[in-house]
Formats: sequence, C-alpha cells, structure tokens
Amino acid sequence: MQRTAFLLTLLAAAALPCAALAQTTKLTLGHGAAPGNPRHEASVKFAEVLKARTGGRIEVQVAPSAQLGDDAAMVTALRTGALDLSANSQGALANAVPEYAAFGMPFLFASLPQAWKLMDGPLGKELADKTAAKGMVVLGYWDNGIRHMSNSKHPLLKPEDLKGLKMRTPPDAVTVDIMQALGAEAQQIKFAELYVALQQGVVDGQENPLMNIHASKLYEVQKYISLTGHKYEMTPFLMSKRSWDRLPEADRKAVMEAAAEATALQRKLSQESDDKLIAEMKAKGVRIDTVDKAAFEKGTTAVDAKWSASPIGAYVKQVIAAARAN
Repeated sequence: MQRTAFLLTLLAAAALPCAALAQTTKLTLGHGAAPGNPRHEASVKFAEVLKARTGGRIEVQVAPSAQLGDDAAMVTALRTGALDLSANSQGALANAVPEYAAFGMPFLFASLPQAWKLMDGPLGKELADKTAAKGMVVLGYWDNGIRHMSNSKHPLLKPEDLKGLKMRTPPDAVTVDIMQALGAEAQQIKFAELYVALQQGVVDGQENPLMNIHASKLYEVQKYISLTGHKYEMTPFLMSKRSWDRLPEADRKAVMEAAAEATALQRKLSQESDDKLIAEMKAKGVRIDTVDKAAFEKGTTAVDAKWSASPIGAYVKQVIAAARAN
C-alpha cells in the first residue's frame, strides 16, 4: 500500500508541469466603441485568433461600450496592470504620452493609407518606445478614421457656421483647439454619454468618424452631417506592460501575430465604411454636405503653430513634414 501511494505521489508530481502548461490565461480587452464598430470587430478577431494560435491556452474577454470605464480610466488601468488590453483613443493616450497629439493636427492626412504609412514607419516606432516607457506595449495602430462634424441646427459649410455652437469634444486638447479656432464652444462629454447629451440639447453638435456616428446611432439626434475631414485620429491597440511581462516568449509571439491580423481587419473595415455609411444615413433622412475645405484649413492654421511651439514641438514638426511629403 505504501509503495502504491508513493508511486501515485510521483505520478502526480510529474504531471504538475503539464498541468501548468495547460493552464488557461485569461485576459480582458476593454474599449469604448459599440458592437458593430470596426474597433469591436477587430477586438473579437484578436481574441479568436489568439485562442486558436495558443490551442485555447489564452482566452480574451472583450468588454465593449465603455463597460470598464471611459478611455482615460482604461489608460490608467493599463498602466497599473488592472486591465490587460485596450483599443483606446488617441486623445486619452496623449495625456500619458503627449506625442500622440502630433497625429491629430488639423487636415494632416487626405487618406487613411497615408496615415498608416507614417504610423508603421520610424515615427510610429518612436511613439511605441515612448509608450513602453509609460507602461504600455503597442500591439498595433488601429484606425479611428477621418473625423467629420454633425449638429442639430444647420449645415456647417464654412467656418462661420460654427460660431456660437456648443460642440462636444473628446478629452483631446488638439480637438478642443480646432473647435475654438473655428469659433465654436468646446465642451468635453464622455462618448458613452454623448447620445443623451445631443438628444437633450446639452450640446448642439459633435465630431467623429462616420463609423462611430453610425454605430452609436448619433444620426438619430443629429440631422446635419458636414464632411469636414478636419482631423485624423488613430486608435492605439495596447497591452499593459505588466500583463505582457508575465507572458512567456512563445505567447508574446502569438499575441503579436494575432494583433497583426486584427490590425489588418480593423483598417480594412474602417476604409470600407464611409461610402456605405453615407448612403445608409442619407436613406434615413440625414443631410450630408461637403464643405469649403480650404476655408476650414485656413481657419485652423494657428493650431499647427501652437503645437509646433509646444514641448513636443520637435516631434509635431517631424509628423507634419512627413505627412506633407507623402
């Protein structure tokens, strides 16, 4: 009996490493977009691919629609390790890594691929290094599109049409500067609270890429959309460095491979969305107008100047120069 018990103990001990290897790692991915938005679809894709590549050892739970707090709260949670992953907004990241603001200068990019080229090159690598120093690992630069304006009062065809309007902005200093330069009153409201704020007239309008306006049904309470294209914004896909450091090398490789697939999907969905969404929202009775782009660009030149003279001015100038050269 003693011999049998001893053998069973040895077998159990030998099985421990295998059990440890088979142990499931659970990660949480939070973001602020609604289901149906390319950000959410890419998050789900990332979870599926990572689970498949690790034979089910890593499971990612996706929490959309700001279930885990607004973007600022999620950035803090990433840095402390309380949250593992997030597809977060450029503006919220800029509060921790100011250089993110450089990619939001007004009228910087005419197309999405132009922005991706810069982010996937040396300037994006430099940004990733600065992000790592603040406790977050860049897994990919997702897309939050070219931003446009909407409001409930009248079409915004020229800068003068914004004067006196209360326009919601995210917690993004560049966007606030753009709105103020055009004569609007900027008011920060959390995205999760934006629909109700527009519905109740707390603000007259807002600005977002069309995919966000559509996914969150903002067009139901905003009958005028103006294709200003005033600003590009990325969505950095990030992992907490504390969560990253806990993973073995093989799992880190799987994370990066899954992130690459998710990034390709997110960008593809983002690029495909605008023409389709314009047709859909027009069919719902929304008025969609083109604008006097030259006048809007002229009205926001002071924003470039202000940020070029800021503490991150050297990086801002590099981004502007690279964008203009493309």
